Amino acid sequence: MTLSRPIGIFDSGVGGLTVFRALRRGLPRESLVYFGDTANLPYGTKSPDTVRGLVRAHLGFLKRRGVKVAVVACNTASAVALDGLERSMRLPVVGVIDPGVREAVARTRSGRIGVVGTRTMIASGAYQRRLAAAAPGVRVFARACPLFVPLIEEGWARTPVTRQVAMSYLAPLKAARVDTVILGCTHYPLIKSVLRDVLGTRVMLVDASGAVLRAVRAELGERNLLRVRGPRGRVTFCLTDTGGMFPQFARRFLGAPLGRLVKVDVRVRAASVTAGGRA
Repeated sequence: MTLSRPIGIFDSGVGGLTVFRALRRGLPRESLVYFGDTANLPYGTKSPDTVRGLVRAHLGFLKRRGVKVAVVACNTASAVALDGLERSMRLPVVGVIDPGVREAVARTRSGRIGVVGTRTMIASGAYQRRLAAAAPGVRVFARACPLFVPLIEEGWARTPVTRQVAMSYLAPLKAARVDTVILGCTHYPLIKSVLRDVLGTRVMLVDASGAVLRAVRAELGERNLLRVRGPRGRVTFCLTDTGGMFPQFARRFLGAPLGRLVKVDVRVRAASVTAGGRA
């Protein structure tokens, strides 16, 4: 049945687990296929052309797995690779940027909004442009925070080193008196307590995972593809490299066994990327 087809979630590594967890809790009867490109992370230091090739190839893999909608849970990929992708692939695609922008605009009181993300994410100007279009009166203060992802993936999220790095990165946003900060990388909610401690409790942190859940629910509802009855959905994890820390990190973060784990082979050729998998 069409309703039983899974939702695909794509990320460069572990950051998309924040979106996965929101979808698993909010849409428990939907089956989920999580694709982590762990062989090619991080995306935040790669060129836009490289990211576009990787995203197109891996979404193609998810399409062949029969997903009914693909969620690009990577901010960098959403920023540089989604334009025209849904139309060309003939697959519904939900990114993380627009839901986060809508939530930030709704929550800000002063109109002074900060954005933190990877270098590629911030350099793309995606959040800055969308915020300006959504609320022309807002002032946007963007800050690249490239060390956050490796610190999180090394398991250093709660160490004094991460707090010191956060204090350095976030000082310009504090000086700008922002009242809302968009976490422009799906890794960053994993250090939300550190960011809140540094920025202060009066600053609203926008984690797009909840907004993405609402966007996916609306997308499936409009297409009559939302599964509201039946047993709990199945979960499959697909990784391009299973030799790293993803399985242990995911089990610790999700508080449950991963379920089915699939190794996906990826070949990179010059300017193009191809993907194939085995179930």
